Amino acid sequence: MACRSILALPAAGVGLFFSAFILKIGLGSVSGDLGINDFGYLTSMYITLVLWVVIAPAVSVMVRVQLRPLTFSARRGRIIDID
Repeated sequence: MACRSILALPAAGVGLFFSAFILKIGLGSVSGDLGINDFGYLTSMYITLVLWVVIAPAVSVMVRVQLRPLTFSARRGRIIDID
């Protein structure tokens, strides 16, 4: 368990650099078709970082909600005895 947490940060860094590279290659190949200017690796890293900052918390919340066991607090109603 501790090994996973130690390796999580470097793995996220590698994932960030790789995602930025894929974004640069992917959008660089279709930039002429989309009518956008070709941009560099630094801009692609910025876009990737912004996407990660926006999407990662949302995914974390969705996973946390799905993994939480459903608990229902059933209250018993009051029983009124009428004689």
